[in-house]
Amino acid sequence: MLQRLLGAGRISVYIGTVMRAEPALWAEFDAAARRPLAVRWRYSFIRTYKPVLDDENYRSFDSMEEYRQWCERELPDWLGYGRVRVPAS
Repeated sequence: MLQRLLGAGRISVYIGTVMRAEPALWAEFDAAARRPLAVRWRYSFIRTYKPVLDDENYRSFDSMEEYRQWCERELPDWLGYGRVRVPAS
């Protein structure tokens, strides 16, 4: 089924290889594709707790700069809310 969606080319060849190698995996894909859109939509999002961000309903800041400073000070780096630092050349 996915081969028809993607068309010909290198990707189709790879998917054909995967299809022959992993029929159980392909069966799961086909079953998921047959589910109604509402069901697929419901299961497409995974709720993950984000420290500090999820601890309050909302926060207000007077400026974007104040928000950015708060993010740098309060949030763990792995959340990705820090500023990108470009080294001076």
